[in-house]
Amino acid sequence: MYTDTHIIIFAKAPLPGFAKTRLIPVLGESGAAQVARQLFYHAIEQALTAQLGTVELCVTPDLEDACWQDLALPEQLILSSQGEGDLGERMARATQAALKKHDAVLLTGTDCPGLTAALLIEAATLLHRHAACMAPVSDGGYALLGLKQFDETLFSDIPWSTADVAACTRIRLDALNWPFAELGELHDIDELEDLIYLPEEWKAILHHS
Repeated sequence: MYTDTHIIIFAKAPLPGFAKTRLIPVLGESGAAQVARQLFYHAIEQALTAQLGTVELCVTPDLEDACWQDLALPEQLILSSQGEGDLGERMARATQAALKKHDAVLLTGTDCPGLTAALLIEAATLLHRHAACMAPVSDGGYALLGLKQFDETLFSDIPWSTADVAACTRIRLDALNWPFAELGELHDIDELEDLIYLPEEWKAILHHS
C-alpha cells in the first residue's frame, strides 16, 4: 500500500437551504441539512480512520465564511477552499497540487455513506498495480477517483451531475492508456429514493425532522 496517499474530501457546508437541496421537498431544509451533516462527518471520520496519510477537506463556501467557525472539525484535517470554476476545474486544481507533494491521491465527496475506511484502504491498495481507480455509484457518477499522476482530460469537459460522469471518465482513462481498477458500485444520497441507502441508525434523523 502507498504510505503517502493523500485523501481530498470535496465538501459543501451542511447548511439548511444550501446542502442536499433535492431532499428539501421531502425533509424540509432542516431535515435535509441534518442528513448532509451526517454524511459530512461520516466522510471525514472514514478518511481519518483509514490512516492512509494526510486528509484534506476542500470546501465551499470559502474558509473565510463564518459557517466554518460553527462546525467542529478534527484538528488533523488540512483545510482548503475549492475556489472558482466548475467542479472539474476545482478538482483539477486540488489534485495537481496534491500530486506535487504525495505519491497518490484519493478524491472523494460527502454523498456516499457506503464509502468506508476499508474501501479507502482497498482503493489505495489498487493503486499499487494501477494508474487509477474509481468507485462508481448507481446514478452514473463516482464516489471516489484515485490517481498517481495528473492529467487535465480527466476533469475538463466532463458532464458533471449527469449519469455519464463515470462512463466519460473511463473513456478518458482508456485514451490515456492508464490501467485502472474499479471498486463495487456504491450509492450516493441525493434524491428521495436514495434514502433507503442511509445506514439504519441514521434514519432516526428522518423521523425527527
